[in-house]
Amino acid sequence: MSTDPRLDYPATQRNREVILEVLREVLPEQGTVLELASGSGQHVAFFASALPQLRWQPSDHDASVFASIAAWTDDLGNVAAPVRIDAASPTWPLNPGWACDAVICANMIHISPWAACLGLLDGVSQCLREAGPLCLYGPFMRGGVHTAPSNEGFDKSLRARDPRWGVRDLDEVARAATRRGLVLDRVFEMPANNLSVVFRRVKR
Repeated sequence: MSTDPRLDYPATQRNREVILEVLREVLPEQGTVLELASGSGQHVAFFASALPQLRWQPSDHDASVFASIAAWTDDLGNVAAPVRIDAASPTWPLNPGWACDAVICANMIHISPWAACLGLLDGVSQCLREAGPLCLYGPFMRGGVHTAPSNEGFDKSLRARDPRWGVRDLDEVARAATRRGLVLDRVFEMPANNLSVVFRRVKR
């Protein structure tokens, strides 16, 4: 029986290279990057290894994955211990005054209630330094329309599992972000009908 605590998500392995290409283009040269919904820890381990000049803070709402995150990142000195963040909660349990230079979040806002997306934007608006990027990855609608039949089918399957879930409309996300001082900066077309969406924190 294996005692390896590392979880292995095939989708994470498949998309990590293309996400890294975007991160190389939009992340600052130095600073701290907060990853929301770190899951298995495979993404943060891969990104931190490829971008060793940055400090990485993994997080997840489910503390049961912390052992996997720690195992994947054990040999990386630029990755902090994971912390619990429930994006949908009114306040995040981060130290008062804690700040970061970038935030990344892959495949979360469609597999969670809309309140979690709004909570994510609320929290990021408080901890992200001015001009820092918020990078979201996943499927999105655009102008209220699915970008591919496969995304429409995926949306239906998500809503069948939980009616609070679903592929989000990028326009609606952008409007909610703007109200919180986060402006849409760039949109990258990604494989499998996904997008990488970059918002920037503006001075308020």
